[in-house]
Amino acid sequence: MEKKLVSYETMFIVESTGTEEATAAVVNKFKALIEENGTIETFNEWGKRKLAYPINDMTEGYYVLVNYTADPSFVAELERIFNITEGVMRSMTTKA
Repeated sequence: MEKKLVSYETMFIVESTGTEEATAAVVNKFKALIEENGTIETFNEWGKRKLAYPINDMTEGYYVLVNYTADPSFVAELERIFNITEGVMRSMTTKA
């Protein structure tokens, strides 16, 4: 049976309170995870930006936007990993 690939857009925000190396490590972890399970079309690091509202008493975060195609079952696993990874403040995935 052939897997059906769907286009997705995911934005996630990483805590920017640590070192640049720590932030880059979290970003690279998710980039590698998406590359292993799908095909990245665009990967945009927006950098450190002010949040619309404080999250856990933080007012800034490191924004990343990724457009990719993947199997729908991978998206559920990706969201689960976002939720259990320390340093990820928020994430949101939508069909593109």
